[in-house]
Amino acid sequence: MRRAFITGIVLLVAGWAVSTSGQNALGILDIPHGVGQLGSGGAGLSVISGAETLYYNPSGLSGLSGISFSSLFASHLGQASYSSFALAMQSVGVGVEILSSGSIQGYDEGGAPTETLSFGNTLISFGFGADSSQLAFLSALPLRLAIGAQVKLVSARLGEERGSGFSFDLGTRFSFPDVALGPFAMTDPAVGVTASNLFGSLTYDGGEAEPFTMDIGVGVSAGVFGVAGLALDVHTTGALSFGVTYSPISTLALRMGLLSKGAFSITAGVGLNVQGFLIDYAFVSSQVGGSHRIGLTLDFSALDISALGSSLRRILP
Repeated sequence: MRRAFITGIVLLVAGWAVSTSGQNALGILDIPHGVGQLGSGGAGLSVISGAETLYYNPSGLSGLSGISFSSLFASHLGQASYSSFALAMQSVGVGVEILSSGSIQGYDEGGAPTETLSFGNTLISFGFGADSSQLAFLSALPLRLAIGAQVKLVSARLGEERGSGFSFDLGTRFSFPDVALGPFAMTDPAVGVTASNLFGSLTYDGGEAEPFTMDIGVGVSAGVFGVAGLALDVHTTGALSFGVTYSPISTLALRMGLLSKGAFSITAGVGLNVQGFLIDYAFVSSQVGGSHRIGLTLDFSALDISALGSSLRRILP
């Protein structure tokens, strides 16, 4: 009954259909992350996008400059709230995601209504990334290679029951030189590969365990014409993401994309950069109504960490 109930919650609060044939729906792990990349279809396996990079491919953390903090809040159909916070700097990142519902109708495996329960999910992530310039045994490679890993701690509350567990992800990202074919220029081409939920399960107080669904993802991305970016992700679970980002000026990003995870959704978004304060909005269509997200990112990429450290050493005894 627990699995069918959680599946119902995912369908309700995520705002789009989730295919669960042969898989376990585990709430927060099935909800697309972030705001900026979600507006572009959620295609982010090969894209470096501030603190949101932690959610998609930990190897991309090695490409960050300075410090980035992102936060978001989303209300799904008035039945659940989803919020996340991520802090990342070059090579390391930590994130917290919280999904919490009000009273939601439960169903048994035959689809018959059962008791009304509340549900909560918390995910804490710790990620690390390093590239070939930081690793002596990879420094001779002709292209830039980054590798990364992430540990995810998951807790769940289903009525009076409690559960917890952890999973482990690996990621890699290949960066290639820019390509120019006559008037056509392709900048920052990259390929990202991730292996998510390599092991681990969510274990409840009564001893029942639900294994996490393992997924292999491959993503490609590149900038074109100097003002647009394209990204495509495919997953062994059957999910597919495609997105376009158009930036006519450096402070504005317009996004559109397609997201397929059991059903197709159209995504759209906009991002504004005001002196390092990034305000993002994303909309995702679904068969049961659209989902809106808004997020705030603080970009401290211009902050000189070494100078700050020197100043602190002079001040501190």
